[in-house]
Amino acid sequence: MGLRGFTTRWAAALGTVTLLAFGAPTTVAHADTAPAFRTDLRILVIDDGGPSVAAITAELTGEGIPFTAFNVYDHNRPTVDAAFLTATLPDGSVEAKYQGVVLSSAHALGTGSAETVALDSYEQTYNVRQVDASTYPQPYSGLNWPQNPGYLGALDGMTAQVSAAGAAGGFGYLKGAVPFEDNNPSVTESYGFLSTPLATQDAGASFTPLVEMPIPGTTANGSLLGVYHHDGHDELVVTFAYNSYQRQWRLLARGLVDWLTQGVHLGFDRNYFSVQVQNVLLSDSRWSSTLKCTVGDVNCNPPASSPDAAPIRLSAADVDYAKQWEAANNLTLDLVYDGSGSDSTVAATGSDATTAQFAADAAAFRWVNGSYGRPFLGCVRNVTVVPWNCATDASGAVQWTDQAAITSAVQANTAWAQAKGLPVDTGELVSSQYSGLAVAPQQPQDNPALTPALAALGVTALGANGSVEPASRQIGAATTVPGHQVDLYHNASTAAAETDEYNWTYTSAAQGGSGACTGSATSTCLAAPLDTATGYQSTIVPTEAAIALQRVLGNDPTPTVLYQGNFTEDRIAYPLLNQILTTYQSLFNANTPVADLRLADLAAQQRNQAAWRSALTAGTVTAYQIGNTVTVSAPAGVAVPVTAPSGAVQVQPNGAAGTAAGTAYAGELSGWLLPAAGESAVTVQVAAAPTAPQAARLATTAVSRPAGTTTAEGVSRAPSARPAVPAGVAATVAHPVPFGPGDSTRIGAARR
Repeated sequence: MGLRGFTTRWAAALGTVTLLAFGAPTTVAHADTAPAFRTDLRILVIDDGGPSVAAITAELTGEGIPFTAFNVYDHNRPTVDAAFLTATLPDGSVEAKYQGVVLSSAHALGTGSAETVALDSYEQTYNVRQVDASTYPQPYSGLNWPQNPGYLGALDGMTAQVSAAGAAGGFGYLKGAVPFEDNNPSVTESYGFLSTPLATQDAGASFTPLVEMPIPGTTANGSLLGVYHHDGHDELVVTFAYNSYQRQWRLLARGLVDWLTQGVHLGFDRNYFSVQVQNVLLSDSRWSSTLKCTVGDVNCNPPASSPDAAPIRLSAADVDYAKQWEAANNLTLDLVYDGSGSDSTVAATGSDATTAQFAADAAAFRWVNGSYGRPFLGCVRNVTVVPWNCATDASGAVQWTDQAAITSAVQANTAWAQAKGLPVDTGELVSSQYSGLAVAPQQPQDNPALTPALAALGVTALGANGSVEPASRQIGAATTVPGHQVDLYHNASTAAAETDEYNWTYTSAAQGGSGACTGSATSTCLAAPLDTATGYQSTIVPTEAAIALQRVLGNDPTPTVLYQGNFTEDRIAYPLLNQILTTYQSLFNANTPVADLRLADLAAQQRNQAAWRSALTAGTVTAYQIGNTVTVSAPAGVAVPVTAPSGAVQVQPNGAAGTAAGTAYAGELSGWLLPAAGESAVTVQVAAAPTAPQAARLATTAVSRPAGTTTAEGVSRAPSARPAVPAGVAATVAHPVPFGPGDSTRIGAARR
């Protein structure tokens, strides 16, 4: 038996979860004697509580793929037998309940056990694939032991490569290289086992590496993900440890799911990257590197002649540069504007070249209403105390900005944009400071006037602060879209100022910082202040780019938030954006571009995801595949996420020509589909059958070898025959990859 979860027993992040829907793998026509069957579009997950299976279930959850999961060690879990795996439908045909199976390791149910025999038979009969989430390489999995040549140990900083078979087998969206993170050289972040396929396999068996890595000290490659075809079915053997937050997993997750489901499954996945620029047309106060504060804050008043006193504002040249950058990078910026900033400039100087340039280039950008005059749309603030609190009336009731004031601020900004010829979508709003929404701890609830104001204004997409409320929610008819602010501050327009404020935030008082990190021992603290001349490019850009890219790879329809001041003077936003895009483009093929959606479209994705999750949780989705036809029923109005191979079409009624089952992405089709007119279900016809004919698989006799037996070649396949794990590797295994959220924790460790 392989090392159970690499000998670790981690607490499951998602717990035992059951999502009732139905599932199916791609199937082919049977021989006349074969029984008719349907396969439900659902995944069976047999968990061990470790991070690897949790990473897979997180991917299934994120994409919206139904699954049933239980822990293999739960004494009350179901028994895996024919009755659990199949059923007889009213018409006498067979219901195969799962389109794919995920096991914690190759022999999680016990070598030769009745459950293993039942599962093997099910997979053989119904052409169902299996993923072995964490398996120690061994002959019983079609691999040599990881020795001579082989490797056991840390994979930090090493680079794997998608093989030609991998590119053709589900991972073709990647250019090839799969770099493993190395955020902190003093910490082991990932580990694995590299070994080569057996030179002589059992009769009818084969092992095909899909993702390989050079074995250190040799000229051979070792498999990290490979397909072991044996006894009439396929297993994807994974021989490295991972969690759902590591980049190497995020790169491979889509391909693993597509391999498991043979390219046909419920669910929708995109790599979203929208850039929202706030405070456009306003002037921002500057960070004072001498006073260590933002000009205008309490006791932060540099002399009027000081450079610190000069406000930060985009120039006409900055607007032109932004337009050129967009064209060169095929990305459109979302500008959250406040027209009062332009009016103030005109009042002070008689003209505003920045606004004139924006008006000339209006179509180059996406304009988002930010409300006029920097209004605070929540409670009436009492700013005589620090921090402020909500003012109350004589009876102690909170005083709120009323609906008329909210409506006026939004409508005034819309009218201003229209007068300048700026195309603005009145259904989108990012209020000043995200005001109107709850602000903990001062304002623990939304402004009661906000919901009716949004309804009257027709706002359906509302920007929110992702650090305060990372999940989308409904406020009447409006959907919140959390924005993620990177550590490029609104008051910094030069690399030196950004680095100085970064040092102030992330160093101890003894090192000249604010003291927030003193004694905290948090991984986000710097070991020493950064050089203000070089620290921005050497540390801040790669650190913040890694955090942002992690969200891009997380199927997360939310924007990355920057500020107008980051796009002027040193234009510090561009090195960060370039780093994100350059890294992304080095990893993904052109058929998998970033999805750059405006706020309204991001809100639509959030609504689709929420409605689909609710339907799955309620058990009101039925989905299955018979032959090459997929049928999905969901509650009325709920769009169905479907992923299928290129060429798949949604069947239309009355013999009308079918329509594409989604849009092209990552070498396949995917989309949110509603039933055709007059139909109650979504029906999709898959154009192609899998390459391996099922008839040949059905002809293969199931073999289950008890421990201690040998193959025809005389190779021992007993799990107990593995060589001892070296002490150094055993120590690594005893302290596996960090688990759970950890994005800022792991990446922040690089600052140390």
